Amino acid sequence: MSAARPLRGIVPAMAVPLLDDYKIDEDNLARFALWLAGCRGVTAVMTNGHTGEVGSLLPDERATVTRVVADAVKGAVRVISAVCAEGTFEAVEHARAAAHAGADAVDVMPCHMWLRFGVKEDAVYEYVKAVGGESGLDVIVHVYPASTRAAYSTRLMLRLASIPQVKGFKMGERDLGAYERDIRALRADAPHVALLNCMDEYLFATFVHRMDGALVGCASLIPELTNDLFEAMDADDLARAREINDRIWPIKEAVYGAGEPSGDAHARMKEGMVLRGIFRSALARPPVLAPSSAEIAAMQAALVASRVPVVDLV
Repeated sequence: MSAARPLRGIVPAMAVPLLDDYKIDEDNLARFALWLAGCRGVTAVMTNGHTGEVGSLLPDERATVTRVVADAVKGAVRVISAVCAEGTFEAVEHARAAAHAGADAVDVMPCHMWLRFGVKEDAVYEYVKAVGGESGLDVIVHVYPASTRAAYSTRLMLRLASIPQVKGFKMGERDLGAYERDIRALRADAPHVALLNCMDEYLFATFVHRMDGALVGCASLIPELTNDLFEAMDADDLARAREINDRIWPIKEAVYGAGEPSGDAHARMKEGMVLRGIFRSALARPPVLAPSSAEIAAMQAALVASRVPVVDLV
């Protein structure tokens, strides 16, 4: 990520379309990537995130998703591939595969075993440093909720910002006190790193801190409204931001309800993507179940209320 192309704007965490046999629908994925790259305000796309069902994809499939996306956008926007692994060797392997597939950067998630057992800060530092150094790619550090044992302290985030490959943070504290504390510290002592909002369910409330952009799954479904809200908040146009948030709200409720992006939220999002004409199929890999008829009806009503147009990608 060069200084001439700063990490700023909307970065959709891409959902992945599947065929009836659960294999990747590469044609639909390429069309989807190209459409996102042409949306105003989208400066990068991210593959293999939680919205992209990373936990259900085999290693070669993760690389395939990134390759299809990178080939489709042809450098029009940057491509980030999330790395989700339980050990450094595995993480480095995924990152190298992403680099070979055409990724420009990796989003490094915490090892999920840390959620239960916790982790020493030195281990996190060495983990992130190894992934960036061994892959040769820029790194975005994925910050998990402050309520988890995989949460990063402000002290650790500042230390991670000193790693040359670290270019940004995907800020997902979901504790507004910790969120603001981390932003203020990073702005003061590490102004070179980009701060990206990743709290889909709190976009309106969390854009107030003049974030550099957003790396969110909901931008797979509504990249236009996500960017409009970001621009309005960045311009301090609160009236306009309220209006846009009122259009986002029913979709946010239909996808996430009272929870956060996780679990089966991407399955509901895929139903919305089918209704918008973005995906051919809303199929999600097991053990995630298909949304109920009531959930699908709620999504359809939300899209009508939001006034987003149908997109002809299928």
